[in-house]
Amino acid sequence: MRTLAKKSLGMISGLMLALSGSVTAGTLVINSDASDPAPKKAWAEVIEKFEQANPDIKVKYNLYDHEAYKTTIRNWLVTSPPDVVFWYAGNRMKTFVDRGLFEDVSDMWQANGMTTDFASAMPAMTVKGKQYGVPYTYYQWGIYYRKDLFEKYGIAVPKTWEDLVAASKTLKDNGVTPFTIGTKYLWTAAGWFDYLNMRVNGLDFHIDLMDGKVPYTDPRVKAVFEKWNDLVEPGYYLDNHASYSWQEAQPFLYNGEAAMYLMGNFLAANFTDEVRPNMGFFQFPVIDANVPMAEDAPMDTLHIPSKAKNKEDARKFLAFVAQPEIQTMINDALLQIPTNNKATPKEDEFLNAGVVMLGEAAGTAQFYDRDTDPAMAKEGMKGFQQYMVHPDRIDKILEKLEKTRKRTFKQ
Repeated sequence: MRTLAKKSLGMISGLMLALSGSVTAGTLVINSDASDPAPKKAWAEVIEKFEQANPDIKVKYNLYDHEAYKTTIRNWLVTSPPDVVFWYAGNRMKTFVDRGLFEDVSDMWQANGMTTDFASAMPAMTVKGKQYGVPYTYYQWGIYYRKDLFEKYGIAVPKTWEDLVAASKTLKDNGVTPFTIGTKYLWTAAGWFDYLNMRVNGLDFHIDLMDGKVPYTDPRVKAVFEKWNDLVEPGYYLDNHASYSWQEAQPFLYNGEAAMYLMGNFLAANFTDEVRPNMGFFQFPVIDANVPMAEDAPMDTLHIPSKAKNKEDARKFLAFVAQPEIQTMINDALLQIPTNNKATPKEDEFLNAGVVMLGEAAGTAQFYDRDTDPAMAKEGMKGFQQYMVHPDRIDKILEKLEKTRKRTFKQ
């Protein structure tokens, strides 16, 4: 009896251990920074659908604030990573790939026909011929504006830089802040630098600068800030913008205190039913007619950390998100553009404008802090914000950025 009891106890212990192992194996841990209301809701629905399609998998979804996430992800990936992380294409992805922290998923791209379905997105997901994640959305940048204020003051949609400066003067003269912006977290100022550099010097020059091949003290870089001065020195930006996040700068646009906002199309998901009819969108204007019009079109992505414990289920999740119907669902909620070319963008005036604009673009950049080395991006964005507050310090700022470039790119 005692022997039988021991055997029974051993069998029960073994069964419990097996069950415990299956629960662990069937738990998929995902870390995300999709914390704004629209993406938060969209991803909750995606996860619910994934669990319904995979009843043996339980998702543990950890949601983080954007800015904290950018710092903490570096610790997770090295120490004890989740199974899936939200991140970004371009240099942001490549930095982790080069350190061996992201899993190669090229086989998944081949097996699921993704090289065809994601043909236009594939270059941004590829390092040395291999793919390291799945993109789920991209979006245009441009200038969102109050149509009612433009109409009130007789302002036509600016097509050239001179038009934009003149519109800003009219608005300022009538007590309206031309541009709202919050540079507390720096990257919004980088959007201005990207566009001015691409319009003044072109996309190829911009990418060379991002790759550390051009000095920040180059006269062509200085020329970008000379144009920027046309808006900074007359005070055409929101007062005290360094104390606001990009979200905190939105109300000035919505209540009519400010007339324009250079931002990505994720802004449109925040328009209320009351605000939306007054909002319009236009392409960042021409500065030099001889320079082809390139655009910022950042791409958001999912990746499997190299040290993830549950890579099998992580691959299932990435393949699930790659499906056209799931990409359509996500981007309907985000008011952004699916990366799967079989998915259907939502019928929306801002999205329609973005699809047309990006389709006609001479090329696209990912965004300053996604296109250049993280160390360079950190100092560059500090410099852009500092310039916007103290434009008289531009020479010292560019000299400091040049020192950072030499150190970062070993020049």
